[in-house]
Amino acid sequence: MQALVKFGNHDGDVEIREVPEPRPGPGQVLLEVKAAGVCGSDLHMWRENHSWAIKLPLILGHEFCGVVAEVGEGVTGFQVGDRVACETAAAVCGQCVYCLSGNYNLCPHRLGYGALADGAFTRYVVARPQILHRIPDNVPFEHAALTEPICVAYNALVEKTAMKPGDLVVIQGPGPIGIMALQIARLRGAGTLVVLGTDVDQHRLEVAEELGAHYVLNIQRDDPVALIRSLGDGFGADLVVDCTGVSRALQQSLELVRPNGRITKIGWGPQPLDFSLDPLVGKAVTLQGSFSHTYPTWERALGLLSTGQINLGPVIGGVYPLTEWEEAFHAMERGDNVKSVLQISG
Repeated sequence: MQALVKFGNHDGDVEIREVPEPRPGPGQVLLEVKAAGVCGSDLHMWRENHSWAIKLPLILGHEFCGVVAEVGEGVTGFQVGDRVACETAAAVCGQCVYCLSGNYNLCPHRLGYGALADGAFTRYVVARPQILHRIPDNVPFEHAALTEPICVAYNALVEKTAMKPGDLVVIQGPGPIGIMALQIARLRGAGTLVVLGTDVDQHRLEVAEELGAHYVLNIQRDDPVALIRSLGDGFGADLVVDCTGVSRALQQSLELVRPNGRITKIGWGPQPLDFSLDPLVGKAVTLQGSFSHTYPTWERALGLLSTGQINLGPVIGGVYPLTEWEEAFHAMERGDNVKSVLQISG
C-alpha cells in the first residue's frame, strides 16, 4: 500500500513509498483510513524543525478516521463497517500512575501515531479498540478526521484552564489549533475574543473573524498591547492562549495578560528562551501547559460536531488525494488553508 513517509533528517525528506499492509493481532482492530487531517506538526517534521522525538522511517499523520476493516481475536464492541475516529495514543503501558488514573495521554511510554508509531497517511492502520469512537451519522469523514485538533483545544480550555463567562481571551496564532481554541472559548462564554497573527495569516485571520473573533490583529503591522489595553478595564487579558509554536510568543503573552491572569500554552516551540520570566512572578500569573487529550474529550468533541456547535466549513481549505500531499502541505504553509485534509480511500 502507498504511504507518506518521512525517511530522513533533512528539510523535505518526505515521499510516498510502498509499505506492507499491517495485520491486526489479538485485541486489535484494523482500520481503513478514509480521511486524515494535515497538522502543523506534520509541516514541522516535513521541514525538519520539530522539537519532539520521532522514529525513522515514519509514516506521518495522526488526525484520522475511517471504517473498521477487520477485528482481531478477542475484540468486542466493534464490527466490520463501523465508522470510527481514532485517538493518537497508539500504545501506552497501562500500568503507570497516569494510565491507571485515566491520564494516559501523559504515560511516559506513550507512542503517538505519526511520531513514535507509524501514522495514518496510508490506507490501513492498526489500533487499540480502547481509543476508537463511533462517528455520528451526520458527521462526514472529512470533518471527523479533525476531531483530534478539536480535542487538543477542548483539553486546554475546558479540562486544564479556569475560564469564566465574560473573560477577555487572547489567542496567539490563527492556525488550526488557534481556530479550534477560538471556537471552544466562544462556547465557554468568552466575553471578548481577540486573535493575533502575522502577515502569512491574513486568510486565517479572516476565518477567525468569520467564526466569532471580535478583534483580529496582525502583530507585524499593529500593536497588540495597545489593543488589549484599550479593552475592558485596561489591565489586560484574563486568559492568553499560545497556539503559535514559537517560544518567544510567551514574552508577548506576559505583556498581554493581566495581573492574576492565566496563560495556557498549547504550541510547541524548540527555541530557547532569551527573556526574563520575572513578569510571571510580578503579575502572579498562572502558566498552564496542555498536551493531547483522553477518551471523554473525544466523545464530547464528536457531540459538538454532530450538533453543529463546531463549524469546520471555513476551516477546511481543501480535500486532496494522498498523491497531492505536497500541495496540501504547501497550501497550509502559505496560509491559504487553515486546514488541509487528505482523502486516503474512497
